[in-house]
Amino acid sequence: MTTEQSDATPPADQSDATRPAEKSDATRPAEKSDGTPPAERSDATSPADQPADGVARSPNGRDSDADGRSKPNKGGKPDESGKPDEGGKPDEGKDLTAGRASGKDTAADGTESADPWSAFGPAPDPVLTRPRRALRAVGRFLVHEWTLATVASLVLAVLMTWPTLRYPRYTLPQDYWDPSLQSWQMAWSGHILLTDPAQLWQSNTFFPERWSFAFSDTLLGYAPAGMLGHGPEAALLRYNIMFVLAHALATLGAYALARQLGAGRIGAAMAGVAYTYAPWLLAQAGHLHIISNGGIPLALAMLARGHGWSLRHGYRPRRRHAGWAFAGWLVAAWQLSLGFGIGLPFAYLLAGVVLVSAVVWFARRWVVRPAKRPFGGRLFLADLLGGVVFAAVGALLAMPYFKVAELHPNAERTLPEIDLYSPPASGFLTAPAESRIWGPLHEGARSVLPWHPEMTLLPGFVLYALAAGGLFFSIWRVRHRIFLLAGVLVTMALAMGTKLFGGRFTYVPLFEHLPGWNGLRTPGRMMLWATLLLGLLAAGAVTAFCARVRELAAERVPPWPGPWLRLATLLPLLLVVVEGLNTTPHPVVPQQPPVLRAVDGPMLVLPSSQALDQPVMLWSTSRFQQMVNGGSGFTPKGQARVRDTSVGFPDQTSVDYLRQIGVKTVVVLPGQLGGTPWEGLLDRPVDGLGITREEVDGAVVYRL
Repeated sequence: MTTEQSDATPPADQSDATRPAEKSDATRPAEKSDGTPPAERSDATSPADQPADGVARSPNGRDSDADGRSKPNKGGKPDESGKPDEGGKPDEGKDLTAGRASGKDTAADGTESADPWSAFGPAPDPVLTRPRRALRAVGRFLVHEWTLATVASLVLAVLMTWPTLRYPRYTLPQDYWDPSLQSWQMAWSGHILLTDPAQLWQSNTFFPERWSFAFSDTLLGYAPAGMLGHGPEAALLRYNIMFVLAHALATLGAYALARQLGAGRIGAAMAGVAYTYAPWLLAQAGHLHIISNGGIPLALAMLARGHGWSLRHGYRPRRRHAGWAFAGWLVAAWQLSLGFGIGLPFAYLLAGVVLVSAVVWFARRWVVRPAKRPFGGRLFLADLLGGVVFAAVGALLAMPYFKVAELHPNAERTLPEIDLYSPPASGFLTAPAESRIWGPLHEGARSVLPWHPEMTLLPGFVLYALAAGGLFFSIWRVRHRIFLLAGVLVTMALAMGTKLFGGRFTYVPLFEHLPGWNGLRTPGRMMLWATLLLGLLAAGAVTAFCARVRELAAERVPPWPGPWLRLATLLPLLLVVVEGLNTTPHPVVPQQPPVLRAVDGPMLVLPSSQALDQPVMLWSTSRFQQMVNGGSGFTPKGQARVRDTSVGFPDQTSVDYLRQIGVKTVVVLPGQLGGTPWEGLLDRPVDGLGITREEVDGAVVYRL
């Protein structure tokens, strides 16, 4: 055995003649050609030590590129494979002996040598500072799907509702009657919850009636917004902002539901836009409690996510999440707090889902496949607590309405009234006047409808076509397509009210047997559910089409869809957006008379009627004085008597009656008396009535 091949003799005892590691630099792979020892080259591969030309120096004396590939050394030194570079000769034995000698020297002096192969490994991950980590997290958040979906929903809502935010302190969408009422509702709930929450349901309007805040849907869920700002201009600004945000939430909620059920991004976006900007909803622009429907699909998406269920993939227990389920119940409770007009059918739907789920759970647990806790304990607890919260909110909100029904029997809807608002089948193909695309073309069809604002129920011809295609070409299973189609037909039948076989098999049984259903006056609003189901059917077709486009693109070189293919995938979405364009008017709201900022209540403002009183309610948001005026879905008998009696004001009969109910001030607005029963009021004398009369800021004030 030669000296180079033996480890018996320590390297320190060898002579200079027998120490090959010191004879030639070519036999020392652990050192650079400049003689730098390994211990001093621990950071030899760091980027800071590399030359400015970007060429890295490897430990064996060769240059290497940034990707780790070595360049040949012009000095003829061997590489690790033992092959000479440019005429050099391999010397594997010397390299091995040099490595062992170096290892012995390291062991002797306690210094660890560098691994010669470390230069060929991947570069270590850089250690990020806290600001850079925060910046990276913000970047990931900004490009996340749900961030982009939220921003897109907001931008689209601003554009599709324009010019709502052009003059938000002075105008209202569609008209200034119901929007004025709803502006007052948000202002009142915010004001009273900050000052005297116990009097929430005893509003300052409809004096001296009790439970007057429950005379119509309350939008109570918007109370936090009502706590910001003061006066009529703030109320208008608040309403317009919430109007735009309601559209954005509806788009985002429907998008989330479609995505959770298994649709692709473009298909889900199409479903969200179709649900929010369906042509029939343009006629509801003056009803914020109908436009505010985004909590419905969002709550359903959260509940489906929490239970690990999707339409495309079925039940996946590993994807269950109790937190999402509980959040879904909270969103559902918030949606219910906005009003029972669309909240009541939603509550009955959730009750039906819970009932069916309980039956399925029992069958799986004890009959079909006995299993231990197939539902999950934490998820069951989340559903239990969330369901209790939802039921409690519904019960607390329903109590005032039952009080109103008890005190005001005339507030209850009747079947003849339901028949008046029930649309015919032609309504499903007729667009409202606010539709930019179809409005002028359907003017003749609208003229034959008794009450076209609630009977023009076109969800969109593009949506009809896409949903029809989704019955034959879709990512959904065939049975799911059948279920969705059945849901569309059932909800459309309910939307017709009494116009389909007199409603004997559809709407009338619900009207007669389900608690609270007899308070719903307009069956056509059930079209909201038909629109959502049509959107899901269409999303299945669009997603399948996009998948086919990707398959065609994979056959291309390079495998990327061309511009025409990309445009084809976006075409359904663009068509739905175009069909949702509107011509909704934005009238200027009458300015608040200065006198209403000075007089005290209880008071009566004349002239008074259902339409005229709604702006008066808005004007009262400066001081919230008690007033007889008020507008809602019905007229209380006491208010009707005040209006009839005050036609002769000021006379002894009207003055005595107003004093009897507690009215102290009567404010007359001269500019609005023309064409009303109070037109000659200002010409009547007040002598002998014990009242005073004075002019204040262009109005006439009578103090009783």
